[in-house]
Amino acid sequence: MPREAGAAPGRSAWKWSRTGETRRVLLDAAREVFAERGFAESSVADVVERAGSSVGSLYHHFGGKSELFLALWEDWQSSQEQRAAEGVAAARRAGEERPLALFVAGARGFLRGSWEGRALGSLFVDKDGPPGFELMRRTRGHQWLRQNSLLLQAPDDAIGRVTVSVLTTVIGEAGREVMASRTRREAESIVDAAVEMIERLGVLAETAEQYAGDAGPEEAVLRAGEASSGPDAGPAVAGA
Repeated sequence: MPREAGAAPGRSAWKWSRTGETRRVLLDAAREVFAERGFAESSVADVVERAGSSVGSLYHHFGGKSELFLALWEDWQSSQEQRAAEGVAAARRAGEERPLALFVAGARGFLRGSWEGRALGSLFVDKDGPPGFELMRRTRGHQWLRQNSLLLQAPDDAIGRVTVSVLTTVIGEAGREVMASRTRREAESIVDAAVEMIERLGVLAETAEQYAGDAGPEEAVLRAGEASSGPDAGPAVAGA
């Protein structure tokens, strides 16, 4: 069959390249505008003026201001998930198999990504967003907890659930502080402190599981604390 007009391979590639570039320019402009003015005080007109684009183009590619914000959010989430996954994969290639060590490797990847991507990530820290955004964040947070539970191979009991929740919270709060850091050195010191805290808490939780037996969760944790602070405590919990 004869080729349809405009279907030349080179033209198709050029069209998709231009489409991708337009989306990226609009997203970059939206990030800057939202960071300066907040979501509620920003307008579509502000974004297209910053991008040197048109309202029609923005609506064609995204549908509106809310969709732009959520596209930025998805970009941030995807990049952070990739950084964490790369950290875990690198540790596995090096022969690491311990769940807590793999979790720490992923945490380092995530936290270092918080510094590298702080210009985008800071949009989602204590700032406003479109209707339904808080629900999206909570839903993603629950997904993150489930993923971390699998990585840590945490038991589905009180101690396991508390462990995953606490360690995940440490990463999230440390990420906020990393993004607010003034220098890379300051950010790295926060990453190191967070990782040390995760390792200490993780070892304490593992010890609590060993002591659980027939004891209730509260008694098990108390026993674990006594064991980890005794004279035979390993270096990971020394001085805890």
